[in-house]
Amino acid sequence: MTITFITGANKGLGRETARRLIKCGHTVLVGARDREQGEEAAAALGARYVPIDVTDDASVAAAAANVAEHEGRIDVLINNAGVHGPVGDPGDLTAADARAVLDVNVIGVVRTTTAFLPLLRRSDDPVIVNVSSGMGSLALTHDPGRPESHVVAPLYTSSKAALTMLTTQYAKGLRDIRVNAADPGYTATDLNGHSGPQTVTEGTDAIVALATEGRGAGSGRFVSRHGEIAWS
Repeated sequence: MTITFITGANKGLGRETARRLIKCGHTVLVGARDREQGEEAAAALGARYVPIDVTDDASVAAAAANVAEHEGRIDVLINNAGVHGPVGDPGDLTAADARAVLDVNVIGVVRTTTAFLPLLRRSDDPVIVNVSSGMGSLALTHDPGRPESHVVAPLYTSSKAALTMLTTQYAKGLRDIRVNAADPGYTATDLNGHSGPQTVTEGTDAIVALATEGRGAGSGRFVSRHGEIAWS
């Protein structure tokens, strides 16, 4: 049975991804910082809760040790936890704002991936899915016909551009693991005040597709629910 660990799985895209993968037959581990919300989500979904704060080295190490003790491996790591950060005038940004966003959206992915690599390498077909965004694409954010071009979110967009590039570098360097990035699209979640036109199920289409691909699928791709997309 496929064992999948998802960060930020107590709500939004993470929770819906967990629900759908359980329906596909995966054993899902709900990773979340908030214990009450994580335990509630896990109980409702039929999953197991694992505490994890992706901004804390000790918390991430403890989560990996927890999984090593109970499951012994994972087959799929979904780096979903993310924060939005300030919107609007970038003249008001502070270094503390930048650290807060990057520590979750980029450094948190590095921290979690490194800790879980030994568990992934015990799998016959290890997979990493990084939940990125078209908001980090130069092409999409400069296309006036796209909703991504109408938002000023300096730290979120730059963090997602970094995450997509990080994904391509992992794919080149980790030849034994399939590593891809997903663009959920503009989805109604807490992150955007539920303003997105897509349902949370539609927003998880690309994530679920990448997590359930068969052996031999490509690595280093950026994928939306409509297929592979150019990141530039």
